[in-house]
Amino acid sequence: MIASGNTPIPNRAETLKVLRLMGDYAPMLMLGADVDGYGVRWTIDGQPIQPAIARYLMESAYVADSGKTELGARKLALTESGTQFRKDGLIWWTGLSLVQKLKIMVFG
Repeated sequence: MIASGNTPIPNRAETLKVLRLMGDYAPMLMLGADVDGYGVRWTIDGQPIQPAIARYLMESAYVADSGKTELGARKLALTESGTQFRKDGLIWWTGLSLVQKLKIMVFG
């Protein structure tokens, strides 16, 4: 997976997994907010998301706020660039050998 800009992608396999889970219909939920505007916990369908991955997706504008839930959590949906990033990531992943995939899953 190629990062946009100079920021390295945190744990590429896990980031791609998050993007797959989001798809077109499952938003990431940001629970709480601290002073800098980022949440304190993120989930997709109840599964926790690593803070580094959530922050990377937000700072890279791959996800954007799409409103609040009834309980006050912020919904973050894929942007157009996020959808393209997911497509590119899936193409990248399918082009890897089993050994390459294992290395990425173990070493990030």
